[in-house]
Amino acid sequence: MAVEKTIGSSSLVEVIDRVLDKGIVVDAWVRLSLVGIEILALEARVVVASVETYLKYAEAIGLTAAAAAPAA
Repeated sequence: MAVEKTIGSSSLVEVIDRVLDKGIVVDAWVRLSLVGIEILALEARVVVASVETYLKYAEAIGLTAAAAAPAA
């Protein structure tokens, strides 16, 4: 996979098109503790991609096989 570098500024439309084409994942994990006692734990994973991109990668790792199988 080659990395493309362009000179100049990108418009918002170009940035959104690239994110929807390639996808982006934000993974965050936060733990709040006081004197060794865990008070709050948050875990979040945000995935932004187009439906076409999601289905392409979901099929590659086998997530769509159950949904595509006919009900018996």
